[in-house]
Amino acid sequence: MRGLRFTLRFIAVVQFFFGVLFTFAPGAADGLLGLEPTAPGWVEWLFVMMGARFLGYGVGMLVASRDPLAHQSWINTMIGIQVIDWVATVGFLLAGDLPLSHVLSALVLPVIFVAALTWWHPRRAAGAAATVLA
Repeated sequence: MRGLRFTLRFIAVVQFFFGVLFTFAPGAADGLLGLEPTAPGWVEWLFVMMGARFLGYGVGMLVASRDPLAHQSWINTMIGIQVIDWVATVGFLLAGDLPLSHVLSALVLPVIFVAALTWWHPRRAAGAAATVLA
Protein backbone atom coordinates (compact mmCIF):
# COMPACT_ATOMS: atom_id res chain seq x y z
CA MET A 1 0.00 0.00 0.00
CA ARG A 2 2.98 2.31 0.40
CA GLY A 3 3.23 2.93 -3.36
CA LEU A 4 -0.49 3.67 -3.60
CA ARG A 5 -0.45 6.04 -0.65
CA PHE A 6 2.53 7.91 -2.11
CA THR A 7 0.81 8.11 -5.51
CA LEU A 8 -2.42 9.42 -3.98
CA ARG A 9 -0.54 12.09 -2.05
CA PHE A 10 1.46 13.08 -5.12
CA ILE A 11 -1.73 13.38 -7.16
CA ALA A 12 -3.22 15.48 -4.33
CA VAL A 13 -0.25 17.87 -4.52
CA VAL A 14 -0.69 18.23 -8.28
CA GLN A 15 -4.44 18.77 -7.86
CA PHE A 16 -3.84 21.40 -5.17
CA PHE A 17 -1.26 23.19 -7.35
CA PHE A 18 -3.65 23.47 -10.29
CA GLY A 19 -6.58 24.17 -7.97
CA VAL A 20 -4.84 27.13 -6.37
CA LEU A 21 -3.56 28.38 -9.72
CA PHE A 22 -6.90 28.22 -11.52
CA THR A 23 -9.00 29.37 -8.55
CA PHE A 24 -6.89 32.19 -7.18
CA ALA A 25 -4.83 33.25 -10.21
CA PRO A 26 -6.91 32.53 -13.31
CA GLY A 27 -5.17 35.33 -15.21
CA ALA A 28 -1.81 33.65 -14.59
CA ALA A 29 -3.31 30.38 -15.84
CA ASP A 30 -4.33 32.20 -19.04
CA GLY A 31 -0.71 33.15 -19.61
CA LEU A 32 0.59 29.71 -18.68
CA LEU A 33 -1.63 28.13 -21.31
CA GLY A 34 -0.81 30.78 -23.89
CA LEU A 35 -4.37 32.10 -24.09
CA GLU A 36 -3.52 35.76 -23.67
CA PRO A 37 -4.49 38.15 -25.10
CA THR A 38 -7.07 36.37 -27.27
CA ALA A 39 -9.08 34.54 -24.61
CA PRO A 40 -12.41 36.14 -23.70
CA GLY A 41 -12.86 37.25 -20.09
CA TRP A 42 -15.28 34.46 -19.25
CA VAL A 43 -12.46 31.90 -19.67
CA GLU A 44 -11.23 32.95 -16.24
CA TRP A 45 -14.67 32.12 -14.84
CA LEU A 46 -14.32 28.59 -16.23
CA PHE A 47 -10.84 28.38 -14.73
CA VAL A 48 -12.16 29.28 -11.27
CA MET A 49 -14.90 26.64 -11.55
CA MET A 50 -12.35 24.07 -12.76
CA GLY A 51 -9.95 25.07 -9.98
CA ALA A 52 -12.58 24.35 -7.35
CA ARG A 53 -12.90 20.83 -8.69
CA PHE A 54 -9.12 20.37 -8.64
CA LEU A 55 -9.15 21.41 -4.98
CA GLY A 56 -12.00 18.99 -4.24
CA TYR A 57 -10.20 16.10 -5.86
CA GLY A 58 -7.02 17.04 -4.03
CA VAL A 59 -8.92 16.58 -0.77
CA GLY A 60 -10.38 13.33 -2.09
CA MET A 61 -6.92 11.97 -2.88
CA LEU A 62 -5.75 12.79 0.65
CA VAL A 63 -8.81 11.08 2.12
CA ALA A 64 -8.17 8.02 -0.06
CA SER A 65 -4.50 7.94 0.94
CA ARG A 66 -5.48 7.39 4.57
CA ASP A 67 -7.53 4.27 3.82
CA PRO A 68 -7.45 3.26 0.15
CA LEU A 69 -9.61 0.16 0.66
CA ALA A 70 -12.43 2.24 2.13
CA HIS A 71 -12.17 5.01 -0.49
CA GLN A 72 -11.85 3.15 -3.77
CA SER A 73 -14.49 5.36 -5.38
CA TRP A 74 -12.08 8.33 -5.19
CA ILE A 75 -9.39 6.23 -6.82
CA ASN A 76 -11.71 4.88 -9.52
CA THR A 77 -13.10 8.28 -10.44
CA MET A 78 -9.60 9.76 -10.62
CA ILE A 79 -8.63 6.99 -13.04
CA GLY A 80 -11.69 7.84 -15.14
CA ILE A 81 -10.97 11.56 -15.07
CA GLN A 82 -7.36 11.04 -16.10
CA VAL A 83 -8.33 8.76 -19.01
CA ILE A 84 -10.82 11.36 -20.26
CA ASP A 85 -8.25 14.15 -19.82
CA TRP A 86 -5.64 12.22 -21.78
CA VAL A 87 -7.99 11.24 -24.62
CA ALA A 88 -9.23 14.83 -24.92
CA THR A 89 -5.68 16.19 -24.89
CA VAL A 90 -4.53 13.79 -27.59
CA GLY A 91 -7.62 14.56 -29.67
CA PHE A 92 -7.12 18.31 -29.50
CA LEU A 93 -3.39 17.93 -30.21
CA LEU A 94 -4.06 15.78 -33.27
CA ALA A 95 -6.65 18.27 -34.50
CA GLY A 96 -4.04 21.02 -34.24
CA ASP A 97 -6.07 22.98 -31.70
CA LEU A 98 -3.43 22.83 -28.94
CA PRO A 99 0.31 23.38 -29.07
CA LEU A 100 2.21 20.61 -27.25
CA SER A 101 4.27 23.13 -25.30
CA HIS A 102 1.11 24.41 -23.57
CA VAL A 103 -0.27 21.06 -22.48
CA LEU A 104 2.71 18.78 -21.91
CA SER A 105 1.68 18.02 -18.31
CA ALA A 106 -1.80 17.00 -19.55
CA LEU A 107 -0.16 14.54 -21.92
CA VAL A 108 2.29 12.99 -19.43
CA LEU A 109 0.70 13.10 -15.96
CA PRO A 110 -2.50 11.17 -16.80
CA VAL A 111 -0.44 8.24 -18.11
CA ILE A 112 1.67 8.19 -14.93
CA PHE A 113 -1.37 8.58 -12.66
CA VAL A 114 -3.45 5.88 -14.37
CA ALA A 115 -0.54 3.44 -14.50
CA ALA A 116 0.29 3.91 -10.81
CA LEU A 117 -3.31 3.87 -9.60
CA THR A 118 -4.06 0.76 -11.64
CA TRP A 119 -0.86 -1.03 -10.58
CA TRP A 120 -1.42 -0.37 -6.87
CA HIS A 121 -5.22 -0.41 -6.93
CA PRO A 122 -6.63 -1.87 -3.70
CA ARG A 123 -8.63 -4.52 -5.57
CA ARG A 124 -5.53 -5.66 -7.44
CA ALA A 125 -3.50 -5.69 -4.22
CA ALA A 126 -6.23 -7.64 -2.43
CA GLY A 127 -6.31 -10.18 -5.28
CA ALA A 128 -2.53 -10.58 -5.17
CA ALA A 129 -2.61 -11.09 -1.39
CA ALA A 130 -5.34 -13.72 -1.74
CA THR A 131 -3.27 -15.55 -4.36
CA VAL A 132 -0.20 -15.59 -2.09
CA LEU A 133 -2.25 -16.97 0.80
CA ALA A 134 -3.85 -19.71 -1.30
